[in-house]
Amino acid sequence: MSKKFRTEKDSLGDYPVPVDAWYGIQTARAVANFPISGRRPDTDFIIAHARIKRAAAVANKAAGWLEPKLADAIITAADAVAKGEYHNEFVVDRFQAGAGTSHNMNTNEVIANLANVALGGKKGEYRPVHPNDHVNMGQSTNDTIPTAIRLTALAKLPRLLAAARAMAGEYIAIAGREMNSVKSGRTHLQDAVPTTVGREFGAYAWTLNRVAARIESNRVALCEIGLGGSAVGTGLNTAPDYPRLAAEELARLTAEPIRASENRTGQMQSMADLQQLSSDIRLLAVELTRISNDMRLLASGPRTGLAEIELPAVQPGSSIMPGKVNPVMFEMLNQVCYQVQGQDAAVALMAQAGQLELNVMMPALGSALFDAMDWLTNAINAVTEKNLRGLAVNRERCREYAHTSVGLATLLNTSIGYSAAAEVAKEAERSGQAVRDVVVKKGLMSADEFDRLIEQAAIEGNITPRRK
Repeated sequence: MSKKFRTEKDSLGDYPVPVDAWYGIQTARAVANFPISGRRPDTDFIIAHARIKRAAAVANKAAGWLEPKLADAIITAADAVAKGEYHNEFVVDRFQAGAGTSHNMNTNEVIANLANVALGGKKGEYRPVHPNDHVNMGQSTNDTIPTAIRLTALAKLPRLLAAARAMAGEYIAIAGREMNSVKSGRTHLQDAVPTTVGREFGAYAWTLNRVAARIESNRVALCEIGLGGSAVGTGLNTAPDYPRLAAEELARLTAEPIRASENRTGQMQSMADLQQLSSDIRLLAVELTRISNDMRLLASGPRTGLAEIELPAVQPGSSIMPGKVNPVMFEMLNQVCYQVQGQDAAVALMAQAGQLELNVMMPALGSALFDAMDWLTNAINAVTEKNLRGLAVNRERCREYAHTSVGLATLLNTSIGYSAAAEVAKEAERSGQAVRDVVVKKGLMSADEFDRLIEQAAIEGNITPRRK
């Protein structure tokens, strides 16, 4: 059955719009102009932008600029979108007209049509509520889109932080269980002095919590918005006190301390706050990459690798090798982290691409930031749920490595000096004997004394043995 259309008109002329669509002509043009990625707007972004339209209507009504009947209809329509209704009407590709004009008009048209139908009008006629004159009153793409990006990031931030801290919590739990589980430390991927599984895993938790705190510190800057700047930051065509009133309404809607910026021109020109957030998210991805690599290395085996830990099996690992199980969750996390680092590079390039009073790269910049936050959140949660919970430590394997490590010769430094200890290490490596056996053979200390020294060094981290 052929699709039915209605005809709408704008400054360029007539254009067909699907008859059932709540969006209008400018959205329809954008759909035709930008068949790029096939990806529609981020859900949190749709909600954030709808809330801005509500806040604007509230502020304009309070200022006496917007007739109460029209304002209330706009508010009701915006609330419906913010609650998750009509999201299928937001159809413009993420790669679109610079600054996000197409998405801004998509929102304006959907809300205008919803308001008009509620007031007894028809889709596409824009009476009595007009997308530009009423829904977009006192606004510009140039101040609503960067504000929406900030609100979207604020919405995603708690989920990302919760994921990172939940992963840190699992590492803390493992560290608590394994605080006295002795293992060999490794530096340069070579034998080093003894440590414990608990100390090693506790460090992972400390790192994740530290980076999470850095990410969370971005909230203060993100809450400062340039809404009310209008086209170039001057506030042209805005009602008296509009920036403050709109910011207060957004603060109420989001439960965040949203405040109007003192320099709305600067907020329109600069994407520095978003770049800083992206940079800190990249740091989380960098640390997670390192930790994931450690997990894969520690789980390597089961016979020819380290095999100091065992990760829960979640799927068969090979289409040709029966019984093989791979660390697939951490492999996935690695892939996501590399992609997130790529998204940050894109954000940096787009942040520096601003020109004069506007950064027209905002649609793609926002999309890259949103993807990084969502992908990392989902990946961290999946790894925590499916691999960290259930991780088992092979204590016997760890102890075996610790007691046969050439690095144990370091424990003799305070007893016989570095040079003599180096000779013990060389003899152990040359002969294939354990350092412990060489020490006993040379009469430096008994086997039991040396074993106690290993435990003391690993758990307490400091030893003061007697000198001979």
